[in-house]
Amino acid sequence: MVLNTVTMLQQKRKNNIDFIIVGQGIAGSVLALSLIQKGYSLCTIDSPKLSTSSRIAAGIWNPIVFKRLTKSWLADDLVPELQSFYGFWEKELNTTLIHQRSIIKAFTEEQEKNLWIKKSNEDNIFLDNHIYENLIIDENYIVNSYSKVLHAGNLDVANFIESTKTYLENKQSYREEHFDYHKLNVTENEVTYNSISASNIIFCDGHLINQNPYFNWIPMKPAKGEVLTIRSTELKLKNDIFNKGFFIMPLGNDLYKVGATYEWEQLNDVPTEKGKDELLKKLNSIINHPFTIVSHDAGVRPSVVDRRPVVGTHPEFKNMFIFNGLGTKAVMLAPYFAKQFVNFIVDESPIDIEVNPNRFRKHI
Repeated sequence: MVLNTVTMLQQKRKNNIDFIIVGQGIAGSVLALSLIQKGYSLCTIDSPKLSTSSRIAAGIWNPIVFKRLTKSWLADDLVPELQSFYGFWEKELNTTLIHQRSIIKAFTEEQEKNLWIKKSNEDNIFLDNHIYENLIIDENYIVNSYSKVLHAGNLDVANFIESTKTYLENKQSYREEHFDYHKLNVTENEVTYNSISASNIIFCDGHLINQNPYFNWIPMKPAKGEVLTIRSTELKLKNDIFNKGFFIMPLGNDLYKVGATYEWEQLNDVPTEKGKDELLKKLNSIINHPFTIVSHDAGVRPSVVDRRPVVGTHPEFKNMFIFNGLGTKAVMLAPYFAKQFVNFIVDESPIDIEVNPNRFRKHI
């Protein structure tokens, strides 16, 4: 059983802190802030150069699955929670993090438009029930028919992670170093790592979990993604995110993020010509004027085979936890499940059974 609040306060007499968190991507950052907000002490250990997926992410939250025009899993709960969480920390960190946007969905055929009309009339608060015409992307390209996803937007992920890192550093709760599993010692009441003594440890190590001897039995299906940042003075997108099988998201100052690719073989953070060519082909299909490539980045998303996060307790060590597998929807999923995790720590409230790591016990 996880240590409850009273036990953990008593345990502080022996241990330096309540939690060690391994990894400071979206998952680790959200969880660290959530625990601090509840009064827990922690140390986050991270090596930023090991994985760049969070730092390059567009951070888009989209409550709709475009393939079927259905609500994303738990969307009714996830969207209010993410807006509350990031809105609170935007003020606490004194920076701009969240951008409320609509997602423009261009229709490629009449059948797609008709399905949208049907779905938007089925009490779907996320789908605009208007059909718009003649959206000018640039002077030479017009989308004939489109509608919008409402209550969407994006998180400035790079800023969020960097601001969180600075916040943790100021609280002396951050170490930038490569985590060495051989130096970890776990007993029933204590976790020690180098000079750190803690009551618990949480792994938020993304796709690098395959190197984690305690959780490498989780069946991951990571996917490499590549994105471009371009500069264009003639694109007419001002705030909304454009989607037509890929996305174009305005960043301001004539900059746009374009993405993203999916690759399941070459799982590294190295951008490829193949990925760039794929994005340029899609981009050139709707843009008829020159633009400049400012940057080309790649990262590996930590997805699980069943496309659900993994949040809960190690089957053997009751003071060891995992908070991982948030994949492409990490910005949406992290605040909601971090809240569940903290409630589990505080009063043993249940964590959603669909994300429990025990669902993979047969793989051990």
